[in-house]
Amino acid sequence: MNIEELSVEEKVGQMLMIGLDTPNAIDIVADLILKYKIGGVLLYKKNYKDYKELVQIVNYIKSINTVNKVPIFIAIDQEGGRVNRMPNDFNNLPSSNNLASTSEKSNTNLVKEAGEITGEMLANVGINMDFAPVLDIKRFEDNHAIGDRSYGSNIDVVAKYGIDYMKALQEKKIIPVIKHFPGHGATTKDSHFILPVIKDAKLIEKEDLLPFAKALGDGADALLVGHLLIKNKTNNLPATMSRRFITMYVRKKYRFRGLIITDDMRMRGVKLLYGKNKAVKEAFFAGNDIILIKYGKDEKLIEGIINEVKKNKLKESRVNRSVKRILKIKEKYKINDEEIIQNVKFIKDVNNRIRDINNKVESSL
Repeated sequence: MNIEELSVEEKVGQMLMIGLDTPNAIDIVADLILKYKIGGVLLYKKNYKDYKELVQIVNYIKSINTVNKVPIFIAIDQEGGRVNRMPNDFNNLPSSNNLASTSEKSNTNLVKEAGEITGEMLANVGINMDFAPVLDIKRFEDNHAIGDRSYGSNIDVVAKYGIDYMKALQEKKIIPVIKHFPGHGATTKDSHFILPVIKDAKLIEKEDLLPFAKALGDGADALLVGHLLIKNKTNNLPATMSRRFITMYVRKKYRFRGLIITDDMRMRGVKLLYGKNKAVKEAFFAGNDIILIKYGKDEKLIEGIINEVKKNKLKESRVNRSVKRILKIKEKYKINDEEIIQNVKFIKDVNNRIRDINNKVESSL
């Protein structure tokens, strides 16, 4: 796809990923795709009750998008452990922390195996992007916002297993999105509810950024930025809304040319402080490639962004840079809107493999 073939509306649409955190997603998604040409959707477990319904909604999204010029991202948060978005037909994989701990003890690599299985599951249901792995460092108890979602407290262990999981997804043609840059593990606060403020920027530099730096240098395609305010780094704004941080720090310091994706702009950590509309506009101006927004009747918001570009308040050249990155990744992973054929037999086979991993983890703990 040549970017010159896209209108302003289509370009802005490519930079939007709408989180369908609602049980009536099918009723909503068609209008968003047809009218606003959105470039991606994020599915939640409440969107489907079982495997068949998941495949049906994925196929519906794909079929609606076939009238558009660019195939659509269909994303999910699938980590295993307490962040499990797969339908209950599938057994759940252990948490990242338990996988890494067992791998270290047994001199195996259950993390890589779990990544391979996850990639196969997602490909089987037509999902092409996974908001994983978590590259945050574990500093607090398991039920902390990060906790057992991390591969551990050791920087090298987090980097090693995070990259292994990332590459396993890539091998299965699933786009991994490493998160939560620059390091949600450095704070006790949860950005779903409050804006975390990290005062010790030196700690972030010396520790939390290192796993991300290694992954970015080892072929990461996409990076999710968290709503974290870092003293002297983000201009007293969340990282997602800081142009200084996104363009001067992420792009230049790490020479990163892949996708930069915001965390959900409807999280209370930014919405209550800045207001939804301002937060989203600032995220566009900051230089993010994809703005993730949990659905909430966003038609006026989307039209407002389009008007910002048409009036040159948001330069089209800046939009073009992001859209070119998006098109490049979609081409690299051969993203398409082809129908997915249900394969119920696959569920039994993959559940046996997951059961084997769970047994190994349980015997190790």
